[in-house]
Amino acid sequence: MSQQPAATVRPTRYVVSCIPENDINAPHFSLNVEYRGRDLWAVVRHGSCLSAAGQWSYESVPSEREDEWLAEHRFDLDTALKLAKEAAPTLTVNGFTVAHVLRWPADEAEE
Repeated sequence: MSQQPAATVRPTRYVVSCIPENDINAPHFSLNVEYRGRDLWAVVRHGSCLSAAGQWSYESVPSEREDEWLAEHRFDLDTALKLAKEAAPTLTVNGFTVAHVLRWPADEAEE
């Protein structure tokens, strides 16, 4: 009888948000910290990555990414989570900020 190979589990994405996960607006006011290989992570939102300087820039296809760009947009996990937590309260969607959403009554947020 042959043995089955052992499966491994690896986390590859964290969701970071100031909005409670059960709020209908949470997906829109969230960003992701995603694994990019080689023990490096990216802070991602709508196809853009956050730089070490706190600026968002479009993430091109891998073959078009320069080493300089990668150095500014790839982090160890602790740094990526720190940057994501700092950026999360500043997210804006259609002119509404995180602070607006948190002030809305629960019944209005569910509409």
